[in-house]
Amino acid sequence: MIDSQIVLNGQTIAYSCYAVVIILVIGWFGLRITKPGKSSKISHSLFYTFVGFLMVLGVSLHIITYNTIPWASMDINRANIKPDKVFNITVENHQFNLPSDKLVINVGEKALFDVTSKDLTYGFGVFRSDNSMIFQMQVVPGHRNDILWQFNHPGVYTIRSTEYSGPKGAQMILQDVIEVKSL
Repeated sequence: MIDSQIVLNGQTIAYSCYAVVIILVIGWFGLRITKPGKSSKISHSLFYTFVGFLMVLGVSLHIITYNTIPWASMDINRANIKPDKVFNITVENHQFNLPSDKLVINVGEKALFDVTSKDLTYGFGVFRSDNSMIFQMQVVPGHRNDILWQFNHPGVYTIRSTEYSGPKGAQMILQDVIEVKSL
């Protein structure tokens, strides 16, 4: 599975370039139509060529980045995947209740985080030590809330609530509770 940070960096570059191209074309078009005289006219073929180019570029970006989403293939084939570890976590009264003090996973293992809320809607996010997010999901009471994830790098990770659940929700942080060990 591709690391989510690589995907984020790649998509940031690709979509920033795409946005700059759109802004430049709109700026060029705006200058041309507001310029006095005969030279201000823009041919229909040139304008629609640029619009067509932007459409092809935008659709191409979506097609190219579709398969880079790290969890897509695992979610599509989820019915056929048996997790190596299952962690049943409950959330109630602004507290995460873990099955043990540390959730230990080996690199390459598939872990299923099955999170149940007993009162409010919470978020369940796993974060690196630099505070960048690996993944998150919403935890809604009365619904199945689980996520299957494969960690490819050893490290220690933090769990945080990523959903507003009142002022106490901002304090829902379990520092360094997931430990991913290399084999």
